[in-house]
Amino acid sequence: MTKSLKARAVDLLSRREYSRRELERRLAPFAESAEQLASLLDELAANGWQSDRRFAEQFADVKGRKYGSRRIAQAMREKGLDRDAIETALAQQDDTAVALSLWQRKFGVPPATPQDKMKQMRFLATRGFPMDVIRRVLQGAVDEDFTDAED
Repeated sequence: MTKSLKARAVDLLSRREYSRRELERRLAPFAESAEQLASLLDELAANGWQSDRRFAEQFADVKGRKYGSRRIAQAMREKGLDRDAIETALAQQDDTAVALSLWQRKFGVPPATPQDKMKQMRFLATRGFPMDVIRRVLQGAVDEDFTDAED
């Protein structure tokens, strides 16, 4: 016996949050028509079982411990989230604190050579931090007053 489309959707949503686009992609092979799938997704959203805003907040919370807001926002756009959901979810993201924490765990000492500085900058840039945040973190590594200025 095969599962209904709604049962498949509920099964997926019971495990984790999905954006509408992700859920649509996962369920499309099992739908009889695009209209049936769209109708089901509308019903799930109306009943509060699927929410792009809730997905965005959860995604930002999890990824925000390891990545910068630029990288998280790009990943959210790829998952089909709109600009408002992304901005709301990233409103609490403190890029400077996350970048400093990652930098301390990975390097812990100020760059001694220009090559070290570039390596540390590349590391933070690939994690999705803006250049002004990267400069602040690396400058703070040289200035003892960095942590005092943040308080």
